[in-house]
Amino acid sequence: MAGHRIYAMSFASVYPHYVAKAEKKGRTKEELDAIIAWLTGYDAAGLAKVLEDKRDFTAFFAEAPALNPDRDKVTGVVCGVRVEEVEEDLMREIRILDKMVDELARGKAMEKILRS
Repeated sequence: MAGHRIYAMSFASVYPHYVAKAEKKGRTKEELDAIIAWLTGYDAAGLAKVLEDKRDFTAFFAEAPALNPDRDKVTGVVCGVRVEEVEEDLMREIRILDKMVDELARGKAMEKILRS
């Protein structure tokens, strides 16, 4: 999937969809932000800067302060693809985030989403 078009999309253009998906199911933006912080290490100020800069997904993950070493524990299917079988690193990171957002929207407990 080299050069996939999502790599060049700004994270800021997708973030409102993540928020809407969570809120539609009774979850909060704060819970979503906690997932992003757990996965990438971005704090509130860092995430705000990413959204302001309209950083693309490539830069969003490349410049992440601290990718969580436990992110490999996120497994399962998202969009018909097994997360753990995605070979391309960047696409796997995006799918992990998608999977965690899906779990949030499905009502899974935060402790389980964050693999605590």
